[in-house]
Amino acid sequence: MRKVVGLIVLLVVIVLVSGMLLLIHPFGYPDASDMDDYIIQNAQEETGSNNVVTSVVFDYRGFDTLGEATILFTAVTGVLLLLRTEKRRKEGS
Repeated sequence: MRKVVGLIVLLVVIVLVSGMLLLIHPFGYPDASDMDDYIIQNAQEETGSNNVVTSVVFDYRGFDTLGEATILFTAVTGVLLLLRTEKRRKEGS
C-alpha cells in the first residue's frame, strides 16, 4: 500500500514539474517592455553611473536591495545565535 501511494505521489510530482517546464517562458526571448528601453536610455543621465546594472541595483531598486541585505543579516544572526546556544548546551552537559 505504501509503495502504491509513493508511486502515485511520484507521478503527480512528475506531471506537475513537466507542466511547469512547458509553461516556462523561452530563455533568451524576453517580453517586450517599455521600462527596459527607458532604463537603458536614461540610466546614465539619471543616476550618473556608467554601468546600467549598478544603476538599477543601487538607484532604481535601492530600497529593495536594502531590504534583502537586512533579511540576509537577520537570517545569519539567527543561525549564529542558534549555533551558539547549541554549543553552550553541549559544554554544560
